[in-house]
Amino acid sequence: MLLKDIQFLDDATRPPIPALPGLTEAQKHPGEHLKQIHDHLRENMQVLGRLIERASKGEASAEEVKAETADLVMVTNYRRFGTLCGQYCQFVHGHHSIEDRALFPSIAAQGPAFKAIADRLQAEHVVVHTLLERLIDALIKLADEPGAGHFDDAVTVYRALEKVLLSHLNYEEDAIGDALGYFEIM
Repeated sequence: MLLKDIQFLDDATRPPIPALPGLTEAQKHPGEHLKQIHDHLRENMQVLGRLIERASKGEASAEEVKAETADLVMVTNYRRFGTLCGQYCQFVHGHHSIEDRALFPSIAAQGPAFKAIADRLQAEHVVVHTLLERLIDALIKLADEPGAGHFDDAVTVYRALEKVLLSHLNYEEDAIGDALGYFEIM
């Protein structure tokens, strides 16, 4: 039941990305900034993925896990706000809200091809948010009742989030990164 009720979107059904003729280096800067923001999410996911892999093989002690995650944004915010979702969820939610309310409508206004892209990106945000909530729930259960079953559940949700989020970030950067500067949206 962990993932069965989530409507995953097939990457092959993503709208094509229109060509932007005459794109200048300066127009690429907003897309590069978007990628830098996304890179923070990627870095956290990579660290967690490596730790999950090591923990599943029995190669990471609790002390090593604590030491290696100490500087992750999501862990720092967990300490600061008392829940894993705390500020990290607010960051993802805030980032997606800015995109959904400001960037995507501006992109959508550039024509039908960009509207289709904006609509798809918004739909993907729903899936990412749902998976993030499921991961938090799985991690809370694992912390409350350590055991193989809860560990497997957390890994299953993490792997789904990793796949969906990384694919989403790449598509978003490719689909709208250059368009942000080209249409002077940022």
